[in-house]
Amino acid sequence: MTKLKGILLTQGMHGMISQAEGLAKALDIDFTHHTVELNKFWKMIPPKITPISQNVYKKIDHENFDVIISCGRKSVIPSIHLKNNSNKKVFNIHIQDPKVDLKHFDFIVAPEHDPIKGQNVISTKGAIHYLTENEINENKDYLNSFIKKDERIIWTLIMGGPTKYYDYSTKNINEIFKTLSELSKKHNFQLVIIPSMRTPTNIIQYANDYFGDDHTVILDVDKKAYLSALAIAQNIIVTCDSSSMISEAALTGKPIYVASILPKKNDKRFQKFRNLFRKLNIIKNLGEEIEDWNYEKLDETNRVANIIKRKINL
Repeated sequence: MTKLKGILLTQGMHGMISQAEGLAKALDIDFTHHTVELNKFWKMIPPKITPISQNVYKKIDHENFDVIISCGRKSVIPSIHLKNNSNKKVFNIHIQDPKVDLKHFDFIVAPEHDPIKGQNVISTKGAIHYLTENEINENKDYLNSFIKKDERIIWTLIMGGPTKYYDYSTKNINEIFKTLSELSKKHNFQLVIIPSMRTPTNIIQYANDYFGDDHTVILDVDKKAYLSALAIAQNIIVTCDSSSMISEAALTGKPIYVASILPKKNDKRFQKFRNLFRKLNIIKNLGEEIEDWNYEKLDETNRVANIIKRKINL
């Protein structure tokens, strides 16, 4: 059977690409990725009062597609417009709350901490993503040439970056580093620090200055290093700014500690997400007593894909 063809529409941010590509791979469709650009006037206008028109966005050069997977506010109108103007049956799937009438989409995939409801809404525990267990296992040995050669167990710190909710100041990050330094001496672990695309260069350098002599700091964004660090870690720490990376780490079934940063503004949505993961026994806060625990590995991407496959007879 010939695979369906898909186009992915995002604003180009890593978290959005991870969600859209993860779902496309789980659906087993051939896809191309397109970064959406809205025309100048429409960049600041909410989707719910934006016309469904080609005038809103820069043309996307792709004619032959069966599935549209969109993620993020800017991709809402292009997804609806492309579906409406196709000369054949097209399924469109939007990830996150589109903030428009849900009937414009065949499926909405949204986390439980975005409380939207509808017959076409598939709620998820955390964010869907593009990591797979196979990928993590296949890259287990990648960091062998990087890590310090000794008998210590490995803990992995996954670092996000500044957002409108959280400030990645040296002062805030120093509090996290200080806690981890004390824990590493008490529990005899080697820390492997993995930056993300959002991690500021000065913070990566600060981590290297702080930990580089005795621990392992990866200085560049490297997906294989990220996968390997997840595979070899006994415990995983993720900074609180990234629901996506916490969700990705939950695929391992390993203990996850969330490194908190005081919010700059109301972060109620993030708190709801973390409270859910705490109830699922997936996370604890960095600074709580260190212990070992287990939980059912969270693979929401494949669960969502299987629901969609059944409904569209894929």
